[in-house]
Amino acid sequence: MDLVIRDARVIDGTGDASYRADVAVREGRIAEIHREGDGARPTGAKEIDADGLALSPGFIDMHAHSDLALLRDPDHSAKAAQGVTLEVIGQDGLSYAPVDDRTLAQVRQAITGWNGDGSDIDFSWRTVGGYLDALDSAHGGQGIAVNAAYLIPQGTVRMYAVGWDDRPATDEELDRMRQLVAEGMEQGAVGMSSGLTYTPGMYAKDSELAELCRVVARYDGYYCPHHRSYGAGALDAYREMVELTRDADCALHLAHATMNFGVNKGKAPDLLALIDDALDGGADISLDTYPYTPGCTTLVAMLPSWASEGGPDAILSRLKDDETAEKIRHHMEVIGADGCHGVPIEWDTIEISGVSDPGLASCVGKTIAASAAQRGEAPWITARRLLINDNLGSTILQHVGHEDNVRAIMQHRVHTGGSDGILQGFKPHPRAYGTFPQYLGRYARELGVMGLEETVAHLTSRPAARLRLPDRGLVREGYRADLVLFDPTAVAAGSTFEAPRTLPVGIPHVLIDGKFVMQDGRRTDALAGRSVRRP
Repeated sequence: MDLVIRDARVIDGTGDASYRADVAVREGRIAEIHREGDGARPTGAKEIDADGLALSPGFIDMHAHSDLALLRDPDHSAKAAQGVTLEVIGQDGLSYAPVDDRTLAQVRQAITGWNGDGSDIDFSWRTVGGYLDALDSAHGGQGIAVNAAYLIPQGTVRMYAVGWDDRPATDEELDRMRQLVAEGMEQGAVGMSSGLTYTPGMYAKDSELAELCRVVARYDGYYCPHHRSYGAGALDAYREMVELTRDADCALHLAHATMNFGVNKGKAPDLLALIDDALDGGADISLDTYPYTPGCTTLVAMLPSWASEGGPDAILSRLKDDETAEKIRHHMEVIGADGCHGVPIEWDTIEISGVSDPGLASCVGKTIAASAAQRGEAPWITARRLLINDNLGSTILQHVGHEDNVRAIMQHRVHTGGSDGILQGFKPHPRAYGTFPQYLGRYARELGVMGLEETVAHLTSRPAARLRLPDRGLVREGYRADLVLFDPTAVAAGSTFEAPRTLPVGIPHVLIDGKFVMQDGRRTDALAGRSVRRP
């Protein structure tokens, strides 16, 4: 064997009780699982004593924003050190393929706060297949730090075919969008995402979304919507997605399935009852969450949709016009903008986590309300100035979640883990560096919300099943050797809101295709990750 992991506590991803065994790896796959009493033990060119460690499948991050980070940073310890061996990118309806030159320039500006402006990236591709090829050939042809699967971003598709107008697509435009989605699925995408509180994807009516979902369903993919409200209309928005995908006969994966804002405190059981009813009726549904209460997005996403029509340049023009800016403020503070999920914005919950312009770094780590008080001005004045001066590139933490909702949803039978981790900014959300050890350490070991075996199943086999991956997500002979060795007594997230880029503890070894990407707690130089394309 190439490698034998001796005397590990195997948590195989099924949710069943763990057991003690040697696990042997050959040519990137699990070649033998040898339990005590099975006869002669395997031997290997390299052996690891795993006594006291748990061995599990690699963790699958079902909601990641590493679209450019994988190309930019060969180390990518933010995910590798957590035991993540596969990320699902192309999230929230906005990413970098398929595009033409105009669309690429617009989407780069629109999601600068998520991924940076991309000035350090060679955008040589225009198709989904071209982007996946770029991942495979990154860093001098060596590949990427961890594996990546891609969702076709519906907002980008609409930007490409329709533009930024708030109107129904014409028949020709709808045909073009169907074609773009079909081509992306044929080139390896695993499904389609939407950001239905982000422009221009939010301008699509349900009938348009259903037509695109029918294309996704033909390729056995799934639809992953950031739906129209996580606030005042959250339950109706979840119900809308369930009904839409059932009509389209398409699998549904609910992105960062939270119940946020004061109107939804204690309402997780209502969401779970809705999902259970749909599952009992034959729907194919899964969901992901992160184990934290605050959310994270861009400041510009808080604006009402009408203020964003026409794209980034149009947004900036409206913000610079005093009369229009006052209408935006009234909509946000009094009515409740759709960008803020129909809830009047509370500036003391909006903390700046990152800026594109280093000259604005003094704003980071403060709420809009606190910065405004320091300046002796109204919060909207501060927010408006920041949006303009940072060219819409500011990211925020939004402190609107509820711990009881977080715990209830993570226990559901179709739950999976997703970091929703934005890696940009001076003070990113700690979930980007800590989601998976946070599940294992805080919620499994310390709080006992779920048993360790069940927690591992949520992070491994369940997402692999959603992605239709036939040889990942379990410790099983013949499966790929994407594996994590962690100490169940010590594993914990190191990242905090004060020090969000701190790496976890208690995860000494991570393997992808049998290659160590983390060894003895340190990142190796291995680039074992590749694009994982629809089977």
